[in-house]
Amino acid sequence: MAKSRFIASINVDPQKGFTPLCPDELPVKDGHLIVPELLKQNALADLLVASSDAHCDAALFKVEKDEEQFQPLDYANTDCTFKMHCQPGTKGFELLDGLPNPTEYNFFVWKGVAPDLHPYGACYHDLAEKLSTGLIEYLVFNDVNTVIVGGLATDFCVATTAKQLQRSGRFDVLLNVAACRGISPDGVAAQIEEMQSSGVQVFENSAAIERWLEQ
Repeated sequence: MAKSRFIASINVDPQKGFTPLCPDELPVKDGHLIVPELLKQNALADLLVASSDAHCDAALFKVEKDEEQFQPLDYANTDCTFKMHCQPGTKGFELLDGLPNPTEYNFFVWKGVAPDLHPYGACYHDLAEKLSTGLIEYLVFNDVNTVIVGGLATDFCVATTAKQLQRSGRFDVLLNVAACRGISPDGVAAQIEEMQSSGVQVFENSAAIERWLEQ
């Protein structure tokens, strides 16, 4: 007998600031092309959840030049330098065209709002994973047992979110590779291997996920 499933789809940071639509922020190659696959993923779910970066101009990670990025920082909740991205009120903050508006999701997380916070995953506001965003609790309260994950970028916020959900021990976590894009091929490969080692199940696309769900 097939397992009864209540499914959530999470769209992790599908914002213009992570795509070539905003080349001065943190553009991920082909990041703007994930919308059709995210929508297919969403169509498989009972609940839709999403997250967005929401950074302020005083963010501790802020640097001005490309070559200044990805340098380690010794702050409790900001561990690396980045150019400014996904600032409320700018184009980069917006969700990709064709996705639901934030108010049309069942649950939405805005993260990194405070200057000294730069979390990657959607489940915690802090890097030590002690201050919950409420996402895991929301999913548990609503009896979700399966979560499909897609978004930007594979090797940062998507991977962290998937692993956080998996570590909770509450869900089958399914990564939809076609609904993601990553910063570097090596980084993506390493993170996919790490996700699989943690128990996250990796699928080529939503069609493969749908076949698995029907088993």
